[in-house]
Amino acid sequence: MFTGLVETIGTIRKFSRKGTYYTLTVEAEISGELFIGQSVSVSGACLTVTRNDSGTFDVEMMQETFSRTWFGKGIRPGARVNLERAMKLTDRLDGHLVLGHVDGVATLREVTGTETKEAVFVPENPELLRGIVSKGSVAIDGVSLTVIDAGNRSFSVGLIPSTLEATTLGSLRAGSLINLETDILGKYVARLTEFQEDTKGSEYWTSLLS
Repeated sequence: MFTGLVETIGTIRKFSRKGTYYTLTVEAEISGELFIGQSVSVSGACLTVTRNDSGTFDVEMMQETFSRTWFGKGIRPGARVNLERAMKLTDRLDGHLVLGHVDGVATLREVTGTETKEAVFVPENPELLRGIVSKGSVAIDGVSLTVIDAGNRSFSVGLIPSTLEATTLGSLRAGSLINLETDILGKYVARLTEFQEDTKGSEYWTSLLS
């Protein structure tokens, strides 16, 4: 579980495939503080640390993660990624509940504004917009952001100068791909609605809530 508050930016130094899984080697200032088996959000994807030293660490990902993220569309040595270690139960939840389970990829359509900017994104899968609401929360490359507006084809978020400086979002340009995770609360509501639309599911929830 993460908050969407990026700790630092890392740099991909190596990327390789072995059988059905992939390994990323990331250079970051927090490498020496990590331990084997720890969960780290890498640009929004929850991955497991398999090796670390004072300068770099390795994480592994399955084919599903590779295919669902922008990693499968252009990851390369030198690419920068947002990093956040999993939260502690005693931490303040300053962002929102981010699972690190990327729903899909979205494309940056445009950025407007000078210091404070508004960015418009278009998801590859329009169905993801069902889980995005105006003034709700969304994770963009692991960064917790507030939705300004949500339409039928796109959604927009606001970006303040400190966010642009402390994360990789400051280097995004029109056409850039990002990892998108919608709010977990919206997913549960959508799932409940699907059950209610089904006769058997409706009877189940009615008996459960009565």
